[in-house]
Amino acid sequence: MVKLIALYKQPEDQQKFDGHYFGTHAPITEKIPGLKKMEVTKIIGSPMGESEYYLLCEMYYEDKDALNTAMKTDEAKASGKDLMKFAGNLVTLMIGEEVNE
Repeated sequence: MVKLIALYKQPEDQQKFDGHYFGTHAPITEKIPGLKKMEVTKIIGSPMGESEYYLLCEMYYEDKDALNTAMKTDEAKASGKDLMKFAGNLVTLMIGEEVNE
């Protein structure tokens, strides 16, 4: 499995962020073809106390080819456009691969 990971820094207005993220952005993202599973985690702190991060979203795809194919779809383009509009300055995107050792 391959994951597209979105890590969001603390927004200025958490209520406004949550409203858009859960009411608009997540439903757009969930429609991306090839997406197997989407897990969202609210960051509540770190071992040292507070965290600069607010939210983590992991989007699972069968493999890198499936992810690359998905990213070319209209649904992925709509998700990316919305992401940049509401959280472009807050988000870091990464691609990871599960390791089964």
